Amino acid sequence: MPRTRITDTILRDAHQSLIATRLRTEDMLPVCPRLDKVGYWSLEAWGGATFDACVRFLKEDPWERLRQLRKALPNTRLQMLLRGQNLLGYRHYSDDVVRLFVQRAADNGIDVFRIFDALNDVRNMRTAIEAVKAAGKHAQGAICYTTSPVHDIPAFVKMGRELEELGCHSVAIKDMAGLLTPARAAELTAALAERLEVPVQIHSHDTAGLAAICHYEAVKSGAFGIDTAISSFSGGTSHPATESMVAAFRGTPYDTGLDLELLQEIGFYFREVRKKYQQFESEYTGLDTRVQVNQVPGGMISNLSNQLREQGALERMNEVLAEIPRVREDLGYPPLVTPTSQIVGTQAVLNVLTGERYKTITNEVKYYLQGRYGKPPGRVNPVVRQMAIGNEEVIECRPADLLPPELDRLRAEIGDLARSDEDLLTYAMFPDIGREFLEQRAAGTLVPEPLQPPPSHEEGRPRATEFNVTLHGETYHIKVTGAGHRTDHHRPLFLTVDGIPEEVMVETLDRLPEGEESRPAETESGRPRATEPGHVTTSMPGTIVEVLVQEGEQVEAGDPVLITEAMKMETEIQAPISGTIRQINVGKGDRVNPDEALIVIEQS
Repeated sequence: MPRTRITDTILRDAHQSLIATRLRTEDMLPVCPRLDKVGYWSLEAWGGATFDACVRFLKEDPWERLRQLRKALPNTRLQMLLRGQNLLGYRHYSDDVVRLFVQRAADNGIDVFRIFDALNDVRNMRTAIEAVKAAGKHAQGAICYTTSPVHDIPAFVKMGRELEELGCHSVAIKDMAGLLTPARAAELTAALAERLEVPVQIHSHDTAGLAAICHYEAVKSGAFGIDTAISSFSGGTSHPATESMVAAFRGTPYDTGLDLELLQEIGFYFREVRKKYQQFESEYTGLDTRVQVNQVPGGMISNLSNQLREQGALERMNEVLAEIPRVREDLGYPPLVTPTSQIVGTQAVLNVLTGERYKTITNEVKYYLQGRYGKPPGRVNPVVRQMAIGNEEVIECRPADLLPPELDRLRAEIGDLARSDEDLLTYAMFPDIGREFLEQRAAGTLVPEPLQPPPSHEEGRPRATEFNVTLHGETYHIKVTGAGHRTDHHRPLFLTVDGIPEEVMVETLDRLPEGEESRPAETESGRPRATEPGHVTTSMPGTIVEVLVQEGEQVEAGDPVLITEAMKMETEIQAPISGTIRQINVGKGDRVNPDEALIVIEQS
């Protein structure tokens, strides 16, 4: 019996799950010589959200990261996560972009491509699989595991056989939310191993505390390999600890053959590294069995938490978690994985915060219901579809079949800022932040977001966000971690008291003088406060993506006037009344809040 193969996610999914994908290359490279000695089947080091985080926050060239890791890990396969026709972005790309991206990723060091589609629509994986095979690399097709009335083991086996027929060298069970139970893991793995000629690998997040047992049962049932994370970045919304799984299989027919002491050294290294990133720690790092009910992946919970906190509505998290399964059912039970997790989650937030289901519908939900992401697994709610897209025709073909080649257009748009095909692809993935990154690189002004040092109790002047308070002889260490949106002259402050999270309400500085009956006419941004029927505002904090109207223009109620972005999803903001655009108070890229009059419409 072959040894159990280990794919360690420490350089990608582990830190994506626990510290918002913020691990920097400078903290990866020093430990690479030890990682390279372990003998992993592969190291997942790229793809997913790492590309986005490198460009958006870390101001690192993700391609350069890949090249550096390839050089530092000469004896280890490097693996990436690829979203099929979505690649690393949030839309479908034309086939010529997919082929170029795969080829360049292979040329820069990727050996194993784990390819998935958020809807398990194999049509959306075909081009990427063909491109990986053409590059001479390992194509691993992934089945997104979920539970619903339309997802069962025969359906997953059917998909596995389709992936094998497309030429995949292996198949992975991708349990992104931690929904598998040990019995289900054993049953599904055995069914796939029996019907497929290619090896089966299992990937499961430990959100519900079941992943280690699922891995063990899957291996006993025929799995070739498992995904793990070094202990200091394991557990919770990450993966089972590598050291623990190695110890569990030691001395059995499934022994991994890996050096436990070497792995422990690597674990100690990353334990110290993690302290640098304490400001990015998710509030949802522990065990949470609610995922078995609401199916929300850990990374999605973190995003929802941040969005609700900005809105000053964190206390409504349970309402959102209850709404997510209802939205998912309306949309035909899509698996909750990027980008469908964001599509469903953002719509659920809007449904809760606006107080009316589907009063505001994101552009992505409209595109989904038009068929632009592929075929939904189950029946879509026809009422919701009618509300979103009216009588528009639904796409039945593979969505990318409708996309013309894009590379020439992209090259013309980015021009000399792109020094290479890699730069061109960075721009293709994220046009706005990609262009900004390339411009800043050209100007020599790339500056990563700062890291806050870990809390210190040493004597000296405290930082503005940390201080000690002594009350009745007891001293408490206070750390302010963020301020929520101001409403009704109060603002929630999120802080920790001796490491314990708290939320308090404080009076804001614009408190009305005694005797005044009206609120200030302006918000903190200097924009007018939204008080009139013709004031266009948003349902949640976000960023202006596009202004669709000009001053003096006539609009009808319901006409689109703005596009905003929140939680990586775009929402079309419509005119609340018919009339004339008298004032536009925002521009592309502006951050906005719900109580602001972004556009003023004078009623006809």
